[in-house]
Amino acid sequence: MNSMRIQSADLTIKIEAGSEGDPLGIGTPLPIGQVSSESETLSSSSKIPIFVKIYLQDDCLGHRFIRSRDTSSIVERPERLRAVKIGLAAAIARIEEAEGALKPSNANVSVEDELTAALSKMDIATSDSGLIRARSISVTRSTATVDLLDNPAVKYVHGDIDGDVYLQNLKAWARDSEDNITKKGSEMPEGMPPLDLYLCPSSIDAIQGAIGAVCQAVDTVIASTRVIFSTDPQRAFVAIRPPGHHCGEDTPAGFCFVNNVAIGAAHAHLKHGIQRVVILDIDLHHGNGTQSIVWQINEETYQQTLESEQSPSEPNAPRPTRGPQIFYGSIHDVLSFPCEDGKASFVQAASTSIHGPHGQFIENIHLQTYNSEAYFWDVLYKERYSVMLKRASQFLDSTGGPGDDVMVFISCGFDACEHEYPSMSRHNRKVPTSFYHRFALDTCDFANAYARGRVVSVLEGGYSDRALSSGAMAHICGLIGETVHVDESWWDLENLIKLEKATKARKSVHPSLGNADPEPWLTRTSELLSHLDVYRTPPQPSRSWVPPTSRTLRERKKLSRNSSTPEVASKPDKGAQMQMPVSKSGSPSISASASESDAVSPLTAKKLPRVILHVRPPEGTS
Repeated sequence: MNSMRIQSADLTIKIEAGSEGDPLGIGTPLPIGQVSSESETLSSSSKIPIFVKIYLQDDCLGHRFIRSRDTSSIVERPERLRAVKIGLAAAIARIEEAEGALKPSNANVSVEDELTAALSKMDIATSDSGLIRARSISVTRSTATVDLLDNPAVKYVHGDIDGDVYLQNLKAWARDSEDNITKKGSEMPEGMPPLDLYLCPSSIDAIQGAIGAVCQAVDTVIASTRVIFSTDPQRAFVAIRPPGHHCGEDTPAGFCFVNNVAIGAAHAHLKHGIQRVVILDIDLHHGNGTQSIVWQINEETYQQTLESEQSPSEPNAPRPTRGPQIFYGSIHDVLSFPCEDGKASFVQAASTSIHGPHGQFIENIHLQTYNSEAYFWDVLYKERYSVMLKRASQFLDSTGGPGDDVMVFISCGFDACEHEYPSMSRHNRKVPTSFYHRFALDTCDFANAYARGRVVSVLEGGYSDRALSSGAMAHICGLIGETVHVDESWWDLENLIKLEKATKARKSVHPSLGNADPEPWLTRTSELLSHLDVYRTPPQPSRSWVPPTSRTLRERKKLSRNSSTPEVASKPDKGAQMQMPVSKSGSPSISASASESDAVSPLTAKKLPRVILHVRPPEGTS
C-alpha cells in the first residue's frame, strides 16, 4: 500500500445534474437529531422524494471467457447483467404501478416501432430521458471510464510505491490474452486458477468502465447531499462486472481483478473529503480482498494519528493530513470460498471482529441455516445479521457521530439468495429474497441517520438468473425507502416464473403469443427491458480454439500442519528482486518492466491460495 498517497485529487469523472429510527427494534434508536441543519432540511422536505439512480455500463459486457468454446463451467458471465436488468425493469414497473404511473400499453404499436420511437427521443448513452415514469428512480447508461495506470483512487488501492507493477501486469495479461492462449493454452500466468480468473482483450475496458461507473455514482450521490433541495439521487445501484471484493491490493481471485468498492471509497476520500466509510458486504462469500485492503488503510491511518499526537506541532502549522477510517462488515458463509478448504488464515480472517484496537473496525457474521421464514426474521436477522448495522453505528459514534464526511457502500452480492444454484450454495446458508429488500431499507435508515442518506450499492456475486433478477428487484425496492408501498409478494415464486416467461430471450423481436392478456406490470417490464438491454455481448472472433478444460472443481490438497499463511501479503523492500512461481518445466519467469507495452512484470509470490470458485450450474436450473 502506498504510504505516500494521502493527497487531494481532481478526477475527470463527469457529475450529472440532476422511517427514522430502528424499524426492527434491534437496538437503540439511531441518533437522527444529531445530523446537521442542512441535512435535516434536505431529508425533511416532503417535496423531494428519495431518489435512486441505477447505473449501467455496457463496456462490462466485453469481459468474457475466450479460452475455448466451452463456457459451461463459467458462471461469472456477461449474461448475468441481463438477469439483473430483468430484475431492475420489474422493480421499476412495480413501483410505477404502486405510484399510479403505470399506463396501459398501446396494443396497436409493434415492439419494433416502440423501440424505434424510444431510441429517437432518448440519449441512451447518458440517461433514461423520460423513459422511467416512477418518480423515485432514474437509469443512466454510464460512459464514464478511468485509466488504471493514471487514476489516483485506483493507485491508492492497487498501486505500489515502487511502481504500479500489478496494474501493468493486468493490462498486459488482457492485451496479450489471445496470443498467450494460442501459445500456451491460457492467458493467465501459471499458478492462477484456470476457471477462477480469465481475461480477453476487452476485459480492461470492462474493468475501467466498471470503476468509472462506481466513481460517477459516488460523485452524483455526494453532490446531491451538498446542495440544499438538490434533485439528484442520494442513493445509487451500480450494475457492473467483473466483481471486486475478493481482489486484494495486488492479488486477483474469485473472478475479481480490481476492488470496485474499495476504489469507490478511495475516490470519495480523495476527491470529496470523505474521512469515514462504512462498507457492508452481503455476498455469500467473504470479501477477503476488501477486508485486507481496509485493514491496511486503517493501519496507515492509525499510525498517522499516533505520529501526529506524539510529534509537537509548530504554531500555525496546517493540520496533518490523515487517511480515512473504514468499517468493514460482512455476512457470509464461512464454509464457502475462500474458506472452503479450511485454511487457517482465511477462516480466521472471515471470523474476525475487532472494534477500535489498532484502529481496526471489522465485523464478520456467519450465515446460518433456517427452517422457516419466521425463524429467519425473528431470530437470525434480528439477533445476528442486524448486528452488523449496530457495529457500524458504534464505529461512527466513536469517531465523531453523524457528519458530512461519512459515506456508506454496499458490496451487493445476490449469491446467498434462496434461488441461487444449489452447486454454488452447497452448504444451505441462504437468505430469503426479501432479505435484499429489508436490508436495503435498514441500511438507508442508517445512512439517513449518519451519512445524509448517501448509499452506493455495487453488484458483486450472484450467478443463477433467478437469484440475480429476484435479488435486484427486491434490493431496488428497498433502496427507494418507504416512499411507496412495496409488496414482498412481488418476488414470490409464482411471480418470478411469470417474469421469466415474459422476458425469455427470443431470436425474434415479436412478442410471444402464449399469453394473450399479460398483467400490466409484465408488459411494462418487457417494454423497459427492451430499452435497458439494448446492447449485446460482442461476438467472439474466429480463431483456433483451445480444447475445453475438463476441470470443474478445484483440486483439494491436504495442508501441512506446519504451514500458515498471513492474511495480508507484505510488500517487498524497495529494490528487492520479485520472483514468479517456476513452471513445471523449470523455466524462469520474465523480468519486470516499467512500461505496460514491454514484457510482463513478475509478481510477488502470493500468500493467498489459488483455489477455484467456479462450479458447474446444474442443467434445467435458472
